[in-house]
Amino acid sequence: MSKEKINLNISGMTCVNCSNGIENFLKRKEGVLDTKVSFASNEGEFTIDTDLFSKDNLIANIEKLGYKVEEDFSKLEEEQIKSFEKLKKLFFTSMIFTLGIFALVFLNLFDDKTTKMIIFLLASIVQFYGGARFYLLAYKSLSNRNYDMNVLVALGTSAAYFYSTFVLFLPNLFPEHLRFIYFDGAAVIITFVLLGRYLEARSKQKASDFLKKLMNLAPQKANKILEDGQIKTVLANSLEVGNYILVKSGEKIPADGKIIEGKADIDTSMITGEAMPVFKQIEDEVLSGTLNTNGVIKVKVLKQSKDTTLSKIITLLKSAQSKQIPISRFADKIANIFVPTVILISIITFIIWTLLGELQNAILTSISVLIISCPCALGLATPIAIVSSVSRGAKEGLLIKNPEILEIIKDIKYAVFDKTGTLTKGEISVENTDIDPKYFSSILSIESLSEHPISKAIVNYIKQKKQFSTVDVDNIDIIAGKGIKAKINDNEFLLGNEKLLLENSVKIEDKHKEFFLKELDKANGAILVSINNKTVGSFSLIDKLKDDAISLIENIKNEGIEPILLTGDNKVTASKIAEQLKINKVYSEVIPTQKYEIISNLQKDGKVMFVGDGINDAPSIKKADIGITLNSGSDITKDAGDIILINNELLSISKSINLSKQSIKIIKQNLFWAFAYNAVGIPLAAGLFYSLLGHMLTPMYAGIAMSFSSVSVVLNSLRLKIKKI
Repeated sequence: MSKEKINLNISGMTCVNCSNGIENFLKRKEGVLDTKVSFASNEGEFTIDTDLFSKDNLIANIEKLGYKVEEDFSKLEEEQIKSFEKLKKLFFTSMIFTLGIFALVFLNLFDDKTTKMIIFLLASIVQFYGGARFYLLAYKSLSNRNYDMNVLVALGTSAAYFYSTFVLFLPNLFPEHLRFIYFDGAAVIITFVLLGRYLEARSKQKASDFLKKLMNLAPQKANKILEDGQIKTVLANSLEVGNYILVKSGEKIPADGKIIEGKADIDTSMITGEAMPVFKQIEDEVLSGTLNTNGVIKVKVLKQSKDTTLSKIITLLKSAQSKQIPISRFADKIANIFVPTVILISIITFIIWTLLGELQNAILTSISVLIISCPCALGLATPIAIVSSVSRGAKEGLLIKNPEILEIIKDIKYAVFDKTGTLTKGEISVENTDIDPKYFSSILSIESLSEHPISKAIVNYIKQKKQFSTVDVDNIDIIAGKGIKAKINDNEFLLGNEKLLLENSVKIEDKHKEFFLKELDKANGAILVSINNKTVGSFSLIDKLKDDAISLIENIKNEGIEPILLTGDNKVTASKIAEQLKINKVYSEVIPTQKYEIISNLQKDGKVMFVGDGINDAPSIKKADIGITLNSGSDITKDAGDIILINNELLSISKSINLSKQSIKIIKQNLFWAFAYNAVGIPLAAGLFYSLLGHMLTPMYAGIAMSFSSVSVVLNSLRLKIKKI
């Protein structure tokens, strides 16, 4: 046996049952060892025995089912957009014509005959234009021996539509009291089920946007140093291992490499989550996509573009996007049993009444069975509840991009949090200082000339104290990774880390050392200031916890969920933050690939929620069962997340858990009553109690019962908009 794993991009899938159908069909083929098809990412992963089954056979069989295999990702993306736009057009067209039908029913604009003819024309458009996809998908489902909601929709709406058509054009076939039309019912069913599909497709369409943005994050051009020392601008993806590149201040690093000349402060927040730029010098490694905030460096390329850390992040994101979410699709599961049962009951009903010599009753009862079992309530049970949930979530500051996650939030075992910008404010600020305010004017004047985040924090702190005037700075030297050296009126100022002072033979005086060491012990940063080789004190730098962080962690624990801190920050800082939040499990000094692996390992033991805000968090957000990000986060992260906290309030996460519980409760109630109504209604429609009641449930009453079940489902779902969460 010769095994081969093949990955294919598949377009044309319109619902989860399409992916199920492809899997079921191919599993029956000799030589196909394993199949995994993801509707979410339009990807298929297949393992075949090449001695029995080839890649060409695989593609041919998929296309035989009516789908396309796209070798080019851009082509797949193009097909996805076309499919989404078509579905959008179908939904809105059906909605407009359905509203038109109801306007004609209630407004009495024309005489009865004209009104019925116009309704027939509008209903026909909805039935065969808006509903065409259900006929096609029902055919595919039946071909693969899969009885899903598409079969139920096609069957139920067809029964209502064609019964009404015969009543309209051949009224003499029916007694006077049976001449009723149900065009409006058929149109409503198609429109609302299309609404559910539209919401699902929109979520899926947006799910891949983050990948496109991330792919464009790395710089496209690079300053390549030629053998003769000349600089040539080239495409970053053309760089080879061993090439040398020049990275100027303010430029992004185009490839993973090692510094061979120069030094600089590198903003690595997209990779490590560190709030402060990291000082890098000769022999230090730098990563593609990170930003050189100051300094000029020469870098030796160590990896090709396809092997960089950023490329690995993109690969991880693609892998995570194609994950199969274990969502219980109640309606489709039960429909596989319900649909053939309804058809069988309808046929048996027709046969029994025919054998009893009641042909008219045979026709009416068999049609009544199909009408009363029409899946309006079943089709509405989930989408209307989801619409209500999403609407309520928005009101509470939760943008639920992927409604499917409402089904699994309640099952979360681990809540994993990034630190910087998520649990903390992600802004460097000065907490305290032991420097005499008489020096503030000079310090303000010097720090105002630097764009470094620490300089900005010191400037903001001094300005908040009171009005200080600036003075002229004679000379200023910004030293990457260390601080600033400047002169004011022949006085030499040093503002920076301990290393800068030691290099300039400045010793921290005892009266300032206690404050300095105390702040370091608290895991705070500390910037020292000296004048003419004598220290005057230091500024304590912190990244404060968000106001609601402690309350959130407490709520999470009360829900039986274990909170975990996962950060790229150093061990001391991470431990201090975890201690304040009373989080027991901490992972520190981790990069995105390690975060991804940690999430994967946690998922072996239960469902995982990940909350983050930076680009470096995107793979973890997408890999986790639930990805939550803040509105203040990066665009890429927001695209990757399932939920965006619009108001940036962490306590909204607790609300999302409560909303999930309420939503699933409502959906289960809806499904219960939808099937309970069928359990009672179908026997009545079949005439089972005719001998006891003396009359049977006609198509008119079957239609009323069908509508009543739908109204009850809608009203029950709307409770989500007013329930306390």
